[in-house]
Amino acid sequence: MATLKEIKNHTDSIRETQKITNAMYLIASAKLRRAKSEFERTKPYFMALKSEIKRIFRTDARVESRYFYPLETNAKKLDGTYAYLVITADKGLAGAYNQNVIKEAARLLSEHRDAKLFVVGEYGRQYFLSHGISIEQSFHYTAQNPIFDRAREIGSALLDFYDRGEVQKLFVLYTDFENGFVSKAKTTRILPFHRADFASHEGEKAVTVPFEFQPSITAVLDNIIPSYVAGFIYSALVDSFCCEQNARMTAMDSANRNAEEILEALSREYNQTRQKIITQEITEIASGAKYQTMKKQKKEASDDGYTGISER
Repeated sequence: MATLKEIKNHTDSIRETQKITNAMYLIASAKLRRAKSEFERTKPYFMALKSEIKRIFRTDARVESRYFYPLETNAKKLDGTYAYLVITADKGLAGAYNQNVIKEAARLLSEHRDAKLFVVGEYGRQYFLSHGISIEQSFHYTAQNPIFDRAREIGSALLDFYDRGEVQKLFVLYTDFENGFVSKAKTTRILPFHRADFASHEGEKAVTVPFEFQPSITAVLDNIIPSYVAGFIYSALVDSFCCEQNARMTAMDSANRNAEEILEALSREYNQTRQKIITQEITEIASGAKYQTMKKQKKEASDDGYTGISER
């Protein structure tokens, strides 16, 4: 049985840990709000880029670009080297956030071994290195601070491989913040694009007056795509960052609840142990008092029974 001092030390340790988990919860909450706010401010720009690409295809549905599947080519026929951009966190303590992305990456690498691996986040980088998986390029200091300039650098590096023909497809593996409560590891192909991704929908105005594109419609399209790719990567970075902070908040909240349960159990154990000690002390005092009483009574009885020398 633990002593009162041991229980008190354990309780103090749990409370100190709880202070840390509470602080981590509040920090993750603040980071989540800030990241969502920054993304919302930049979202209109990327929506405008997508609208401009759609406008190009409404003007000329058969425009050719190296960033799109050719009109007469089946998507499944574009085989070769793939590029996987895997977005993880720099730290742990975020539940299954990192493991879900890594499991998805391992599955894809097992299905298509001719692949180049690009990694964002120290957690993923250390995992792949420790398992002997070759990394083509690592992007440092991006997971904890997703900004558009870094997304543009990542997109530029990936496009260089694509433009040189070293990879035929580009995929992004990230965690999708679906509805604020559920997050899921997701794989999205970003290059080449399907024309259907930019198809017109009902209600959109048709192009009645032809636009003029200088120097050519293909050149304009190819010039827009790098910004659109950077925008998608930025959204994936922010999405993953939000999921990471949400997962960390959930993990810290769970840790806080577990700490409360442990503290309640330790409080009961402390009270029970203290009560046992008090009961034992009372028992010892009562036993001692009883012993002294019995000893005194025995002595008095002995004294009363002594008569000295009898007279004849």
